[in-house]
Amino acid sequence: MDLSFIKRPHEYEPRRVYSTTATDWQERVNFDRLRADRLARAKEQMEKHDLGALVLFVGENIRYVTGVYQGNWKNNIFIRYCVLPRGADPVLFETIGSDMECAKIDAPWLKGRIRPAITWKWAEGAEEMMAQRMAQSVLEVLKEHGVEKERIGIDIMDMRAYQALTGVGLNIVNAWPAMSAARVIKTPDEIELLKISSAYADAAMWRIKHEWLKPGVKESYIVAKVNEFLYEEGFDFVYDIIVASGGNTSPYRRWHTDKIIRQGDLVIVDINAVGPGGYFVDYVRCFKVAAKPTPQEKDLYKECYESLYAAIEQFKPGNTTKDVAEKFPVYDDDKYGSVSLQQFAHSIGLSLYEGMWISRAYSLQYPAEIKQNMCFAVETFAGKPGLTQTVRLEENLVVTDKGPQLLTLFPFEEDFLS
Repeated sequence: MDLSFIKRPHEYEPRRVYSTTATDWQERVNFDRLRADRLARAKEQMEKHDLGALVLFVGENIRYVTGVYQGNWKNNIFIRYCVLPRGADPVLFETIGSDMECAKIDAPWLKGRIRPAITWKWAEGAEEMMAQRMAQSVLEVLKEHGVEKERIGIDIMDMRAYQALTGVGLNIVNAWPAMSAARVIKTPDEIELLKISSAYADAAMWRIKHEWLKPGVKESYIVAKVNEFLYEEGFDFVYDIIVASGGNTSPYRRWHTDKIIRQGDLVIVDINAVGPGGYFVDYVRCFKVAAKPTPQEKDLYKECYESLYAAIEQFKPGNTTKDVAEKFPVYDDDKYGSVSLQQFAHSIGLSLYEGMWISRAYSLQYPAEIKQNMCFAVETFAGKPGLTQTVRLEENLVVTDKGPQLLTLFPFEEDFLS
């Protein structure tokens, strides 16, 4: 692409959003290139981690390597898998019946490398026998490519699968370091798809604020309207819409109820959804319903906003997760040495949690490098015991050569920041 006029990569410009449809007159998201680039990254990391093959059961990993998606419900229930041998292309083992036939029609780029998945889960007394058949199907691919004696990476542990795969003599090791390293660095087309998802989520936030959010509606109503809007716009899957209002913000309740929303309530809305190209948006805004914020609410909002942007400023190539975590307020992550997911950041992509978390629980002592083209959701919280209402905010960004570039653009509440 000729960048002489726009002066920077197209994918770093959040207001240069491609249409989701294809056309002959403009280069848009190039899905052939997307699939090729993702597969190349997976192969590169296989070599770096000395793996003879990857055996993948996690749906997002299967999609990353094969480009095949058949609904969120199939993602993590061990009814399909793929094998990527060193120096070869992936073989997809798809659910038999209509699902396998759909894959044959939908994914010509696999060139027939689609075989019947042998599903062992929930087979009661037949589990061991079925798992052994699954292992034989994997072994067959590995032998065809002469890698059966090498280290074989598996992405998620199921004891029955592990026993079956080791039972046929395979040296099974952890595939997550390789898959995480591949996926946390985004290709240009992946960033374009994250931008598209963010643009639709921005539109949903506008409609929440200006059309749907009013005294007398329920939290569940807002959830329903956002689901309706995003599905009408072609989203793959609406993962979760969290709506917490009034007292449900303190302690922050990360699921909706049928509570009625009252005038003067603070309302925290967290949109988690998979856009039309398969990539997540996950961000938060906090609104005041039909009233002006109190001085205490302003202070909470500013505290949350300022810590959020202090952390965002640290997302520069060469910085580390420690630099980010130092900007998060002290919270239960410090108290318990675990992750609250409230003063927090996480990589985002095909999965809501792509592979890299940032928390004061461990990032201060175990820093990881931040690299160009990583994409993150950054979220902060302001509250304490005794408060009736609290505040939470979140943004999505891509790490560019110049630093962080926001992908979510819906404005914050001026009444709170004035």
